[in-house]
Amino acid sequence: MNAVLAVKQYVSKMIEDSGPGMKVLLMDRETTGVVSMVYTQSEILQKEVYLFERLDSANREPMKHLKAICFLRPTKENVEFLVQELRRPKYSIYFIYFSNVISKSDVKSLAEADEQEVVAEVQEFYGDYIAVNPHVFSLNLLGCCQGRNWDPAQLSRTTQGLTALLLSLKKCPMIRYQLSSEPAKRLAECVKQVITKEYELFDFRRTEVPPLLLILDRSDDAITPLLNQWTYQAMVHELLGINNNRIDLSRVPGISKDLREVVLSAENDEFYANNMYLNFAEIGSNIKNLMEDFQRRKPKEQQKLESIADMKAFVENYPQFKKMSGTVSKHVTVVGELSRLVAERNLLEVSEVEQELACQNDHSSALQNVRRLLQNPKVTDLDAARLVMLYALHYERHSSSSLPGLVTELRNRGVADKYRKLVSAVVEYGGKRVRGSDLFSPKDAVAITKQFLKGLKGVENVYTQHQPLLQETLDLLIKGKLKDSQYPYLGPNTLRDRPQDIIVFIIGGATYEEALTVYNLNRSNPGVRVVLGGTTIHNTKSFLEEVTASGFRGRSTESSQAPPRSSSRW
Repeated sequence: MNAVLAVKQYVSKMIEDSGPGMKVLLMDRETTGVVSMVYTQSEILQKEVYLFERLDSANREPMKHLKAICFLRPTKENVEFLVQELRRPKYSIYFIYFSNVISKSDVKSLAEADEQEVVAEVQEFYGDYIAVNPHVFSLNLLGCCQGRNWDPAQLSRTTQGLTALLLSLKKCPMIRYQLSSEPAKRLAECVKQVITKEYELFDFRRTEVPPLLLILDRSDDAITPLLNQWTYQAMVHELLGINNNRIDLSRVPGISKDLREVVLSAENDEFYANNMYLNFAEIGSNIKNLMEDFQRRKPKEQQKLESIADMKAFVENYPQFKKMSGTVSKHVTVVGELSRLVAERNLLEVSEVEQELACQNDHSSALQNVRRLLQNPKVTDLDAARLVMLYALHYERHSSSSLPGLVTELRNRGVADKYRKLVSAVVEYGGKRVRGSDLFSPKDAVAITKQFLKGLKGVENVYTQHQPLLQETLDLLIKGKLKDSQYPYLGPNTLRDRPQDIIVFIIGGATYEEALTVYNLNRSNPGVRVVLGGTTIHNTKSFLEEVTASGFRGRSTESSQAPPRSSSRW
């Protein structure tokens, strides 16, 4: 089960099936992102694709010497653009590939428009999702629900993306969902409807143990997307933001022009592939090793070219040398900026208190530490608000909860009203009242012992104590102990055997900390393959946007404000 490979094979097959000759790749906004995640432009150029165009671009010139490979989502808008294109074709021949199931009526419309008989092929290739890592996929959707209900357009798009993932991995799964979440049940039903309707497409060779799709809701664990991260990929997303593998460095002080935007892709960057799951301290020493390796090679490249053989060797090695030079400068810049932000925002101290709020149960210590950091001018407004949000999620019902006082302290230090309101909005979104699971108190002696031992592991792990709720959920699932009463099956069938192929999907977005959890589970459980997906991949900022977009606006909870006198409820 490899999401990157599945999409890559689709793109390769499209290009190969169009035969030899110069080609243009016609895409829409979403499929452009899908392709760019698995192939670099230079890789595709080597396959005789010399032009990349958007179907909705009005200024395309006719180029009858080119073949057109169209890779498009089967939307009404795209079908209409294609109808117009086929009536006045700009290219010699068209190979049309839709990223999902297309209706017979739309195919009929295209056939009627193809009066000049330029269409050689129409096929469905199910690359209708963003393949982030081999075991991680996203749909790049924000604000998928309104309150506790799906936005209908987002439900439709999520169903399409999830069924495309299943088709591309050739899985017809049994489905389980989080009972406490109405959106999880609704999505499970929609996916099941598609599988039933398109049963011929899902008629894959049966395996001894059927695959399993588990649908979860972000609101069950609002802690994970609020924490600062200390592994490379997760840290880059938290502090700089990753958008389809692209990192915007334009705001970095003194940045050179060619490093204003960089691409971090494990497919094409060996250093990133080897370091994305390592913690920040290890990255620092690995960067140093990379630099030293580069320096050792450098003088050899600059030696005198005295013979034809010297020149030949230089020309052969130069692209590799140039690529290594680019890799070094990119990662030195990224890690340098991460270091600067960690120091500037006092993130070591902030993160230590975040981990205490997420993993320990000492209220007075937590409150004292949050108050101390709220007084620190180096702590940003976002980090100050985030600490209060974590406190609110953990201690909202504690008998000595000081939440109103902390929100007042946020106001006193000048934190914007939107952040203060988000404290209560996050509790509305993922507080104790809505959670199906208990995030904070271990339920049995074994769990308490585990937590105690985790606390003894030493200072080096103080920033990575937290384990997402997903860890426990998948652990129970893999052992066959996940309760049917909390995560029922859709339909009459249940799985007697322990699952081997598991697709987990989180409505409201997954995180790179959860991606790390899945990566480690895959490594430590031979024979079990887990793929993680979400409506998006969150950092703290995007998670707070999700909460707001879902309609949780929050309210003021400051202790110093007396309630207004009014006979009206509002």
